[in-house]
Amino acid sequence: MAKMVEVVIDSVRVSLTNQQRIVILRETGTDRYLPIWIGPYEAESITYALQEVEVARPLTHDLLKNIMHALNGKLIRVEVVSLREDVFYGNLLVETNGRIIEIDSRPSDALALAVRAHVPILVAKEVMDTAGIIPEQETQEAESSTQGSNPPTSAAPTSETSEGRLSVFEDFLDKLNLDDLNTSTDDSTTDDSTDDNDSDEDDNLKKT
Repeated sequence: MAKMVEVVIDSVRVSLTNQQRIVILRETGTDRYLPIWIGPYEAESITYALQEVEVARPLTHDLLKNIMHALNGKLIRVEVVSLREDVFYGNLLVETNGRIIEIDSRPSDALALAVRAHVPILVAKEVMDTAGIIPEQETQEAESSTQGSNPPTSAAPTSETSEGRLSVFEDFLDKLNLDDLNTSTDDSTTDDSTDDNDSDEDDNLKKT
């Protein structure tokens, strides 16, 4: 089993450059963060749960939680287990009938369930080491790049990945507007389809 580190949801934010939603996970006990691009509907679901917004009828993730409970299942924890080709992969660990089963899940859906069930969120250490950011470190790297210094000799991600992570961090430093999802209903689409996810992945965004 891969070594895991525990994280908490620090915030859900909106990129000022492209209006993409980002959930920022913070490793407990440190100042290391993991930004993950997510869809607007998953971001809305996570934010509703974090803010304990009451809705008239169950949302999709409320429904999943209710189904799990009705079938005598209990969510133990959720995990972000790997990062492949700029796509994060997650798991739900569910206890049912005396055994624990793993269910493949997008991290965005797993996080939406985790905040509802109040269970731990774990990230594989390898994923955190690869995609995690430390604010002071990223700032120094950005300044060195601006001044024409040689790039760091450590891990060399693709240019798209580097630009994406730097953009996320610049937004983070600039204290992006918190995602006021209660006023986001004017989006032109209302269907979080797999086609939208495929399009986002084609843009080389780290999106679940």
